[in-house]
Amino acid sequence: MDIQAQLKLAIAEAISSLFSIPVETVLIQPTKKEFEGLYTFVTFPLTKTTRKSPVEIGQAIGSYLKENTKIVSKFNVVQGFLNLSISDAVWIDELSGILADPDWGRLPARNESVMVEFSSPNTNKPLHLGHLRNNFLGDSVSRILKANGYEVVKACLVNDRGIHICKSMLAYQEFGNGETPESTGMKGDHLIGKYYVWFDKAHKQQIEELVEEGMPREEAEKKTPLLLKVQEMLRQWEQGDPEIVALWKQMNAWVYTGFAETYYEIGVSFDKTYYESETYLLGKDVIEDGLQKNVFYRKSDGSVWIDLADEGLDQKLVLRSDGTSVYITQDLGTTDLKFQDFPIQRGIWVVGNEQDYHFAVLFAILRRLGRPYADGLFHLSYGMVDLPSGKMKSREGTVVDADDLIEEMIETARNRTRELGKIDDFESEEAAKLYHMLAMGALKYYLLKVDPKKRMTFNPEESIDFQGHTGPFIQYTHARICSVLRKAEQLGINLKDPLIPVELADSEQQLVYLLTQFVQRIAEAGTDYAPSYLAQYAFELAKAYNQFYGELSILSEPDADKLKFRVALSKAVVETICKTMELLGIEVPTKM
Repeated sequence: MDIQAQLKLAIAEAISSLFSIPVETVLIQPTKKEFEGLYTFVTFPLTKTTRKSPVEIGQAIGSYLKENTKIVSKFNVVQGFLNLSISDAVWIDELSGILADPDWGRLPARNESVMVEFSSPNTNKPLHLGHLRNNFLGDSVSRILKANGYEVVKACLVNDRGIHICKSMLAYQEFGNGETPESTGMKGDHLIGKYYVWFDKAHKQQIEELVEEGMPREEAEKKTPLLLKVQEMLRQWEQGDPEIVALWKQMNAWVYTGFAETYYEIGVSFDKTYYESETYLLGKDVIEDGLQKNVFYRKSDGSVWIDLADEGLDQKLVLRSDGTSVYITQDLGTTDLKFQDFPIQRGIWVVGNEQDYHFAVLFAILRRLGRPYADGLFHLSYGMVDLPSGKMKSREGTVVDADDLIEEMIETARNRTRELGKIDDFESEEAAKLYHMLAMGALKYYLLKVDPKKRMTFNPEESIDFQGHTGPFIQYTHARICSVLRKAEQLGINLKDPLIPVELADSEQQLVYLLTQFVQRIAEAGTDYAPSYLAQYAFELAKAYNQFYGELSILSEPDADKLKFRVALSKAVVETICKTMELLGIEVPTKM
């Protein structure tokens, strides 16, 4: 039983014994920082029944708890607020329990499966900074849900077809001269992304030429020779033209090789990958089913619609008059496919907030179709990522490429670490591994510590500060504690024997209290799909340990029992930091 549960039970017992009042529910809250104590019980609700003042009630309950239980060491009453301090023996018992539990931080199995779909790259460009936030969110949420006892399937839907893909293909045909990733020394996704940018520049130039010839701009944007060619290429692809399909397969293969390198670099993987080229025709049978159920209706021109006005979503086209699909059609079919492929009860899409309306419509349609899984669908919407210099645009080639950013972060980590003189005794391979670990820790933590819904600005320099609210600060703290534990082992300090009760300092109590919050923080992060909760927790824990480290002696403590407790406390903190950061997808060094 955790401390809060013990305390609530003890307070209920006190009220029953003192005032003969049966108590079903006891509510406690954290004590305000300006008062001594950890938990506060509000006595005002008992005044009417007991006919006593709030202060009298608080004094009576506080005295009872101190005299009749082992959990409360002292108390104070401020008006109707009973502030309670927890005894040292309880904290020591809590720490012993944490160290003895090999599954600390993992909740019981729920016998429920969840699919988390994230990344969703396009094969016409490399991954960029926005993709990184998506990947880190999806990967971390998957880890957190697994820690919450769910079976998790990590899925990715690759957008590998359509007009945008054909733009890169046509530009390669027009300007590529047969070059390859091998001949250019470029990653495949970078090479294809170059042609996507080229198409946009050439297309814009043709628009200006048509406008100068007297064509209205709106018409010119739709009638450039390049755009007409790319539309014809898409038709050829859909008809299975061998030459176009062969080019499409070759260029996509180059991109997938490039993607694989980036995913490996950022530590992200998938259990299942879907391809839009294999799913874009799905959903027409769903439309037919919906027409029979009167969920959809057909207009006079043959197009099919759904009226979602009563849900504030207006009318939505689900099938064109010529019988071709729109994006929602494909998503209806693909969602059915996912729930056929896997025994999942819930589905989560990690997609930017520009698609909020799309997912509201998708989920509304699936509810109206009576899909048994419809209530288990969730869109994890997140805000865009900007740089201090402003917004990024893929077509104009102004995005921050993920690979370039990672390289920049590694270089920054290298320079910062050398400046601080932290790796003078490292071998070159060991140092390179550390630079990568720090770079990815800085990048992931900075992007995950912010509430997903918020649009954010990523500042590379700020993200790698060893003293701020950053990943490297937490990583450095982890390495510092590992150093303490190595020295403790050299001193022969044995943690296998039970801890002896000792008097604890406030910083020691605070650390154990934070440790007891770990499971609750994991549960809350899982409920709200919020890695930011655990990012904040890791920072709080690292900050509290550094305060403890600065205030108290550890290895030079003359009292053997206190020394052993502080080493045991350090061990629990380092293991919890490691587990917390692992849930964010971040590695932590043992040496710096």
